[in-house]
Amino acid sequence: MAEQAKRDAVVSSEAEQLILVDADDEPVGYLDKAGCHDGEGILHRAFSLFVFDPQGRLLLQQRAPGKRLWPGYWSNSCCSHPRRHETMAQAVERRLHEELGMSSELEYLYKFTYHAAYGDLGSERELCWVYIGRGEGDPTVNRNEISAWRWIAPDELDRELAQNPEAFTPWLKLEWSRLRQEFMDRIQRL
Repeated sequence: MAEQAKRDAVVSSEAEQLILVDADDEPVGYLDKAGCHDGEGILHRAFSLFVFDPQGRLLLQQRAPGKRLWPGYWSNSCCSHPRRHETMAQAVERRLHEELGMSSELEYLYKFTYHAAYGDLGSERELCWVYIGRGEGDPTVNRNEISAWRWIAPDELDRELAQNPEAFTPWLKLEWSRLRQEFMDRIQRL
């Protein structure tokens, strides 16, 4: 019980300072997470992690109901932001452990800019770095961040995205499409 309580610690807040960037991913300042996601959003650095098991299945997470943006939606294994004075390498390692209780050697693939609004509650306007990695064993999730998780075969995820796209976060759909088109050979080599 004590171990799960430790796993469910609050690991993020609307007050944490994120890194504002320009279109070339050059830092231009800092702003709290709430401010970065208010209204149409302000461009800030982010990351998305795709963790695969030895059978080639992707770890999906369902975002916790307390999330401000896209609560209850299915998404990639882990996504978040580096904080002020934190490198991307430090951020991805920290967040993978905080959310999933996992570690993995992660391979950077690409970065891209996107914008997605969540009704009147705010927006994601991010310059997102995308990584892949291999996970061993099942995650031990932080329930403040994740309400459910599952391993899914790539073909099954393709079917679910086609049949029920509204159940998934907008960044997952963008990133998964590009992973399928350009990076499956690298995923299969994990």
